[in-house]
Amino acid sequence: MKRTIRYALYTATLTAGALGALVFVPGQLAFSADHLDPPMRADPAVDTTPDIPADIADIYAFHDATNLYLIYTFGGPAAPNLPAFYDRDVLYTINVSTSLPATSADVSIRFRFGPGSNPGEWGISVENVPGVNGAIVGPVEQMLSKDGVRVYAGLRDDPFFFDSQGLRESRNTGTIRFDKNRNFFGAKNITTVALEIPRSRLGSNGNASLDVWALSARLGGQL
Repeated sequence: MKRTIRYALYTATLTAGALGALVFVPGQLAFSADHLDPPMRADPAVDTTPDIPADIADIYAFHDATNLYLIYTFGGPAAPNLPAFYDRDVLYTINVSTSLPATSADVSIRFRFGPGSNPGEWGISVENVPGVNGAIVGPVEQMLSKDGVRVYAGLRDDPFFFDSQGLRESRNTGTIRFDKNRNFFGAKNITTVALEIPRSRLGSNGNASLDVWALSARLGGQL
């Protein structure tokens, strides 16, 4: 499963937007996956045994004057009463291309989850983060720090916004029926991994254009 975005880093004064000082600067339209996609592997309405932990939801990338923020979400949308989806047999990767061609993975940040010594405990190991000596390892639901990089993994409110009812009505009627006050994901949760990395570690003093894409792979084969 794969999801791709493209954006650019700039040193000019940033304009405050929905994320305050953190501004997403879009580039070009790119191939992507999303929640419950591909349906034959991830959508419960199509697959009776969906591989929820390997289902990429979204990949977000934005920055401020100092840091690059990468957020990888998967395993959703999930009802609020469900726990996060951790699976030791799924390998997650965030690829970053800092130079042409855009498909070159100059940085490949990989992470996996593992069970703790007590029932219900989980931890995360994040490898290949630029400027970090070894892996960042620690429990989920806590802020982890090492060599100037911060990592958080845990269950969060799904930030994606979409009016799925409006899409169905638009398709059925041939008239645009989207309502900005309806959000299918508003009461849903998502499993999230967020990284804060100094921009200077991405080359060109943090001013390079970047291509970012996410992968998930089930070790031993796809369900």
